[in-house]
Amino acid sequence: MQKKFANIAFALVLAALPAAAGAASPRATKAARPGAGSQVARKQAKQKFVLDVVRMAVALPQPDPQDRLRVLNSATGVIGPMNSAMARQFTTEGARLEAELIAGGGRPAVSIFSAGSVDCAVAAQFMDMVPQDAVARAEDSLLAALSVCPNTTREPLRRKLEAALENGIVSARPLLALMETSGPSSRWSQETFTKMFSALPKGAEQLAEAPNYAAMLIQMAPAVEKDVAKDAGVRFLEWLGQFGQGSQRNLAVNMAMGVLRDTLGEAKLREALASNVVAQSVAGTEGQPGEIEHPEEESVSVLEAMGAKGDQSERLRGLPASLRAREAAAHGFATGTRGDRKLADRYFDMAYSALDEVWSGRTPEKNVPAVVEEVSEAAAQVDAVAALQRAQRLTEPSAQAISMLAVARVVVGSQN
Repeated sequence: MQKKFANIAFALVLAALPAAAGAASPRATKAARPGAGSQVARKQAKQKFVLDVVRMAVALPQPDPQDRLRVLNSATGVIGPMNSAMARQFTTEGARLEAELIAGGGRPAVSIFSAGSVDCAVAAQFMDMVPQDAVARAEDSLLAALSVCPNTTREPLRRKLEAALENGIVSARPLLALMETSGPSSRWSQETFTKMFSALPKGAEQLAEAPNYAAMLIQMAPAVEKDVAKDAGVRFLEWLGQFGQGSQRNLAVNMAMGVLRDTLGEAKLREALASNVVAQSVAGTEGQPGEIEHPEEESVSVLEAMGAKGDQSERLRGLPASLRAREAAAHGFATGTRGDRKLADRYFDMAYSALDEVWSGRTPEKNVPAVVEEVSEAAAQVDAVAALQRAQRLTEPSAQAISMLAVARVVVGSQN
């Protein structure tokens, strides 16, 4: 491992040599464009660096299948433009792992199909591997596969979603995607629209889906017969009655009432609501402020770090580990790009030390891999070799792999 790392480090250092280093002989510069050979050498060295880092990262053990899927997804995105054969190997493993996670009751943290470089036969097979009763938690994966391989996945997905709908299982976003490709006025879209709003699932966890159902109503109501739109809209408002009033419900009510008013007209809408007391009560809350709720995120500003004066280390030590890692990385980037490498190193050492703390205390609610990527990318912008060394010193192999791939991604970007 150490020997291989030394070769990688040398490759990147070689790539960083000034263009003039390859032009020692005046005669040579007459025969070729100045610096042309060294530019090619730098590009080749960077590509070797990236390939080696990707191989090393993927070879590390990731006991958690979600972490393994993240690593395969990131590796595919990095290596895809350079080595499609290697990328397809990663996506094949990732598709199998993703299907197993879904079948086991999990919701994949990422989808391998979002990284591109997918064998479409593998994508079609994935559709068949997803259990019928799991289509709701597989929505992101199904949409990603449909997006990258529409011709081979459209019909398997349609069959899967139809069978699920017959059993009262609704997967709104993939259904809407298929309706858009079939056309809202197609017979299949209209029949599916009617079935869906007749079988909306119950349960408090369904509130998050309310804006998706409302989006389908907006998309389809103008294209179907008015009586069909009316019935679907009233059923949807009645369904919303199971939830307490709040931001997401308010948003769905406002969306639904807007399209129903446009489609039916005010008089017909009032008449329709009069036939259902629950729907009428829910409709009465129209106009309340609503939005899709997102988890509160830490706020880190690179611009503030760029304007900071003096050493901020003491202040950063008092921050929670996640915020300390991100702010220290921002200050490391700011000072490193200003040329103060000694202070930048101090900040990045603090950031990576905090990453170990964050990883050891990770919870499902906190996207710790994203913090690892953010810190690693900031460090790689200043010194990719040093960032790789820090990545390899992280305690957990999964964190090492995610960090190493973030460094490789920055190096790939520097070639463009």
